[in-house]
Amino acid sequence: MSLSIPGRVVVFDYGEVISRSPSAADQQVLLDLAGVEAEVFWPSYWGRRDPLDQGTVSVPEYWAQVAADTGASWSASRVYELWVADFRGWWSVEPGTIDLIARLKAGGTRLAILSNAGFDFASGFRFGPLVQYFEQMFVSAEMAAIKPDPAIYLEVADELGITPGEMVFIDNKAVNTDAAAALGITVHHFTGVPGLEAFLEGLSS
Repeated sequence: MSLSIPGRVVVFDYGEVISRSPSAADQQVLLDLAGVEAEVFWPSYWGRRDPLDQGTVSVPEYWAQVAADTGASWSASRVYELWVADFRGWWSVEPGTIDLIARLKAGGTRLAILSNAGFDFASGFRFGPLVQYFEQMFVSAEMAAIKPDPAIYLEVADELGITPGEMVFIDNKAVNTDAAAALGITVHHFTGVPGLEAFLEGLSS
């Protein structure tokens, strides 16, 4: 059954909305490769993430910063292994979200992605199966900004040729949906597929 939301563009976050969180097994692979205790590794992993997603730090620079924070010493090959393991962990999908996206597309609803992500995710978005659903893929590293900066939402609206009031934005982080809502964007704080489905059906004609 299709879902039609005319006159709007529905903009999806990727991580933990379209994708699932990296699994416990994925996380353990990273810890094993890093050779660092979890309580030391994860604060640096997340604390250094924004510049990577903003495109101001490269992948090797990011892992060098994490190494410096944690006291680790990794070979070139180990850094590559860490990147592969980390990258792979973010490509699991939430089937229910994908099916809702397919229903929206079938209903003629305009769709886009806005993700806080590094340059390396851009090709996966644009050349993987998701491309059939979305007219544009906005990757923060390519925009030199990250959510919840208001400028990033306004840039997306401008590129889509719409006003903020014509945008619907879905994200798993309340700080991001709150920032969008302050601009007059209709938002949904994603906590699960049933809530998202009810929200979208409420907007459907």
